Amino acid sequence: MGFRRHGPFQVGDQVQLTDPKNKRHTITLKEDGVFHTHKGAIPHSDLIGQPEGSVVRSSGGTQYLAFRHLLQDYTLAMPRGAAVIYPKDASMIVGMADIFPGARVIEAGVGSGALTCFLLRAVGPEGRVTSYERREDFAGVARKNVEKFFGGPMEDNWRLVVGDLADSIDEADVDRVILDMLAPWECLDAAAKALTPGGVICCYVATTTQMSKVVEAIRDHGCFTEPHAWETLVRDWHVEGLAVRPDHRMIGHTGFLVTARRMADGVTPPPRRRRPKGTTEEL
Repeated sequence: MGFRRHGPFQVGDQVQLTDPKNKRHTITLKEDGVFHTHKGAIPHSDLIGQPEGSVVRSSGGTQYLAFRHLLQDYTLAMPRGAAVIYPKDASMIVGMADIFPGARVIEAGVGSGALTCFLLRAVGPEGRVTSYERREDFAGVARKNVEKFFGGPMEDNWRLVVGDLADSIDEADVDRVILDMLAPWECLDAAAKALTPGGVICCYVATTTQMSKVVEAIRDHGCFTEPHAWETLVRDWHVEGLAVRPDHRMIGHTGFLVTARRMADGVTPPPRRRRPKGTTEEL
């Protein structure tokens, strides 16, 4: 992965400039490049060779903080073919699906490549991600976004397949399967066939109807443990001295996540135990 994450800025680095109103601009440094804004111009030469965390001033006198962009900032600003998975959900997928260095991961529904960037960072150079995308135009956008973030082709540990997961899958003994699609229940057989025992399936869906259907489908399939479904909500806080309050706006519903573990072949999941109506006591 060739993209530099530290050290002085160099030609080719992607730099995020933030103005006093917290508006952010991402530029790729060039020898003779100039960043133009209505607040004045900033020659790229003013940034090249400077340490990360520097302040540069435009010709109009506005100061900008200069950092390499974080992955969360890049994914929110990247060109889109399809909607992206928000960083709050991508980070939950990496954490709750336990995407680890060296993992072999299948992703179906690559969209614009946002989640792919998170997965590739998590598996590291020793891992491998295979992404399936039905639409060739979405796959093209995703490839450009991923390669731009990492600074070049990811041929060693990323394979992008244009096609349907259920029809095109050829992997076995993979550690994780991530399904971001309208009907993930249609791919449960393919996911079960590919996953190693103990592997994790994680489905990302937008509506309660989809969530209900995929949960019931996982239960009925017979190869997985009891699915777990949840969503995450993010609320910022305003802190100015003693004036501490939650922000008026928050990142609310973006999608639901459903996870389950692959059981060993031939093993039947134990029957679920439910609470009887009218009591909170466990059976």
